[in-house]
Amino acid sequence: MLSLEDLQLLEAVRATGSLSRAAERLGKAASTVSYAARQLEERLDALLFDRAGYRIALTPAGLLLVEQGAQLHAQARRLTERVKQVARGWESELRIVTDELANIEALLPLIADFDALKSGVRLRVAHEVLGGTREALLDQRADLVVAATNEPPAMAHLQWFELAQLEWVFAVAPHHPLAREAQDGQPLSVEAIAAHRSVVVADTSRLAVARSYGVQTHQDRLALPSMRAKIAAQVAGLGVGWLPLEKVRDHLAHGSLVALATQDPRDPNLLFVGWHSRRAGPALQWWVDKLRDPRLVPPLLHRNY
Repeated sequence: MLSLEDLQLLEAVRATGSLSRAAERLGKAASTVSYAARQLEERLDALLFDRAGYRIALTPAGLLLVEQGAQLHAQARRLTERVKQVARGWESELRIVTDELANIEALLPLIADFDALKSGVRLRVAHEVLGGTREALLDQRADLVVAATNEPPAMAHLQWFELAQLEWVFAVAPHHPLAREAQDGQPLSVEAIAAHRSVVVADTSRLAVARSYGVQTHQDRLALPSMRAKIAAQVAGLGVGWLPLEKVRDHLAHGSLVALATQDPRDPNLLFVGWHSRRAGPALQWWVDKLRDPRLVPPLLHRNY
């Protein structure tokens, strides 16, 4: 078994090139260090020190031992700390899934504040889209979900609170054919919209049928991986569709997108925070409390692209 003292000896020899200077560095007698070096070689039945030159050096076996041994000791130390934190009630890991609508950058200050707690809890943050967000919680791939869309399922072991309301605007590029069709001032019909390609953000549901809002069954569609990409595609005139009003206010103000009235307007979506109440440890409760702060909503949901 390799001890921490063995590793310190190997590292001291590698750094100083001398058993006597290694002894000084370790605060031990030279004879003690020399004896420990021989004992380590005998115990492992391997030549660890090259004594042929003016300076003593580690053999390839010695270098491998000090490098890999240090990693193993670091892993053991981290494991010990994690065992202690779990024994104190902290989770070993917290998995947070946000809907793609949410800006992960808004969570970075919270991550910094959480780090200051020195809990040792590892954070894992990921994105999902539409049904995939809520499904991550139901499928226990997430401990906490942020900005899940619409009414959550009524299940005893899940808890939810409303995060925000998201308003939508039907918008297209000013040079898109649909913008010219709408110049008579009349709201666009479902049939008029369906004649043009819709841009959608692809639902990441793995189990349920993927959802798309405001898209007709036989309408051509361009599926993209993010709302940022969807907005860019519509600005480029590649399709039409509903967009979060707060995320495109600048585009509407500058004229790179134009809002069009429709005969079938889209209702606002309610966005929720949800979590597993049965596994609510201190880390999860800390995040739930922070996400209740209404000041988080604008940077999380309203940033313009």
